[in-house]
Amino acid sequence: MSDTQKIVPSLWFDRNTEEAIDFYIAVFNASPRKRRESRLVSLTRYELGMEVPGGEEMEGQVLTAVFELDGQRFMALDGGPIFKFNEAVSFYVECEDQAEVDHFWEHLSAVPEAEQCGWLKDRFGLSWQIVPRHLEELLTHSDRKKALAATNAMLKMKKIVIGDVQRAFDEA
Repeated sequence: MSDTQKIVPSLWFDRNTEEAIDFYIAVFNASPRKRRESRLVSLTRYELGMEVPGGEEMEGQVLTAVFELDGQRFMALDGGPIFKFNEAVSFYVECEDQAEVDHFWEHLSAVPEAEQCGWLKDRFGLSWQIVPRHLEELLTHSDRKKALAATNAMLKMKKIVIGDVQRAFDEA
């Protein structure tokens, strides 16, 4: 584990951990502003003879996998259908510009009815916030009238279009 990252999110997938990891690594490595390589660090599988809680047959499934997305480490496992992801936890991706927002939105968004204010849900059920770095500056600006106009523009959006939020800010 990285010396600087002391908390590593752990993701429980049904039985598609490898597919999810491969997908996330490909999406992050194809980002227009890729900063650090996304990669699989390690993977171990359930083996014949392992005593799996619940007695379920898991031979060949992922016992644990460690992977990195742009330097952020994650742990994942195939745990079966017991637990599901929900919107109470999401991963915040700070994007440099609209091109990067568009890239992540295009590749990750899979549930249109779950989209709101930069939040989306992917095909594995994970929630993500795809947010341009410049947004926080507009929403927290000391000119509260301008900040409110920017906030109201953002609240009407699914995918955040920073140019439209900037325009609302400038026109206030």
